[in-house]
Amino acid sequence: MITRRMVVGVAATAPYLRSSTPGSAMGRARARSLHVRLGGIRRHDVPFLGGGPQKDGEDPHFAYGKEQVYPGGFFDYHLQPFKAAITAGATQVMPYYGMPVGQAYEEVGFDFNKDVITGLLREQLGFAGLVVADWGLITESDIMGEPHPARAWGVEHLSPSQRLLKALDVGVDQFGGEHCTELVVDLVHAGRLPESRIEMSVARLLAEKFRLGLFDERRYVDVDAAENIVGRADFRAAGADAQRRSITVLEDGASGAEPLLPLTGRPRLCVRNLDPPVAAAHADLTDDDLAVLRLNTPYEPRPGAFESFFYAGRLDFPEDELKNLLALLDTVPTVVVIHLKRPAVIPEIADRAAALVACFGAGDEAVLDVLFGRALTHGNLPFPLPRSMKQVEQGYPDVRRHVADSLFPLGHGPRYGAASDDHPWAEPSAAGSSNCTAARM
Repeated sequence: MITRRMVVGVAATAPYLRSSTPGSAMGRARARSLHVRLGGIRRHDVPFLGGGPQKDGEDPHFAYGKEQVYPGGFFDYHLQPFKAAITAGATQVMPYYGMPVGQAYEEVGFDFNKDVITGLLREQLGFAGLVVADWGLITESDIMGEPHPARAWGVEHLSPSQRLLKALDVGVDQFGGEHCTELVVDLVHAGRLPESRIEMSVARLLAEKFRLGLFDERRYVDVDAAENIVGRADFRAAGADAQRRSITVLEDGASGAEPLLPLTGRPRLCVRNLDPPVAAAHADLTDDDLAVLRLNTPYEPRPGAFESFFYAGRLDFPEDELKNLLALLDTVPTVVVIHLKRPAVIPEIADRAAALVACFGAGDEAVLDVLFGRALTHGNLPFPLPRSMKQVEQGYPDVRRHVADSLFPLGHGPRYGAASDDHPWAEPSAAGSSNCTAARM
């Protein structure tokens, strides 16, 4: 007899990995990492079928971004990292919120899609592990004090019980962010859900817990070991090195001017959006000779506490903000360092900056080490940077290289850094020229 107590574990949590570039070395490495246990928690590969090709670039956490489209015909291309993950031994998969549109599958969210979960994932790809539903699919929820509807895209008309039954029927084993276990019990008692179906998911979940060692001594943390492991100096050093190496020098020398980088000696420097004490270790802080300006990715702020976390909308800066930025670039030679959480449309900034550098979450210390030639960096763009919003609108969301004449192409990024004491700032890679301006022309 199924009781509420027996199914109380349907809403467990686990960290996850985003899908990598299909077929890339990083994608294969991430796939292998799925087989690694971290602190007793096994990673799972999500979001199944990728979270990139959303209509108009919106996010499927919200109803306006629920449609996942493939106008370039690249549906199978987005399967490649998941095939690699399954081959490498991934034992958990989380389907995404999005619903495929214009494909040979039912136009409902992937968690409710039998053609995708049973037909494609389990039968065609041979996945036999846990399918963990994304968060908040069955019932409405309160997020950061705000009410949000269930992300039951394509099945909004179904009741919570009907959604739960459909998800179980397609092959979901575990539900994230849900606590409605009474619905499972009611479905069993009503004869609509066989106990054998629940037992199948319980067996998969228990097998995973045994693999993780949650029923033996491995479930306990070694406190002494943790004290020595967490925050270890070599781990921090490796993290800092990863930040430096990821930084991408897009352009050095505006409009054919002589390259500015690396900065040498102890220049007089004006810094914007950098921590002054960190910058003061590298330069004398002033307001006139040279500037370093850090920028965040442009986006359109959305209302609501939860929604505001998502960078959405246009990829260019608003007209007034861009005008102020360009005025600074015209006043003093400026190194612009832009944090690319997503692609950005910045042709005017690229034309007027003395040097243009992209980073992906690097701290001020890492950025300044690269600008002063004290660290090797050979980051490459993981996506092209378009020249205009018109290019963005003409592009296909499922195709990486659809726009040929981009401002900076996919993979752009000469290799720079401390190669030697005599020649500290030039070690071009096959990905680009040592002169960034030439690489863009």
